[in-house]
Amino acid sequence: MELLQVALRASDLDRTAVFYEQLLGVPPAGRFDPPGLLFFRFGDSRLLFEERAPAALVYIRVPHLEEVLGRLPDGAELLGPPERIFTHPDDAIGPAGADEWHAAIRDPDGNLVVLVELVP
Repeated sequence: MELLQVALRASDLDRTAVFYEQLLGVPPAGRFDPPGLLFFRFGDSRLLFEERAPAALVYIRVPHLEEVLGRLPDGAELLGPPERIFTHPDDAIGPAGADEWHAAIRDPDGNLVVLVELVP
């Protein structure tokens, strides 16, 4: 089994497309309007944005946290500075010895997005 899709609320698909393209650095993979669906790809997984979805909490791994925070899109609310929250003692849930850094933002639709960098 593997994760296929995570859905997040989006009240304005145009605004959401611009916001997440700037945040993620990639264009949307697809838009279907009607019915009002917007997709971004992450390997074999997808982020789906639609008006009927509930607000969500999603963690997105980024290669360079400070770089991403330096180019946050308009409408992003940074909820605090980056924090090292964990050092992986083994590879059970991440690379052994890596420090896990988090920074949380809220998007214009109230979704909480935690940006995560794993630092060797």
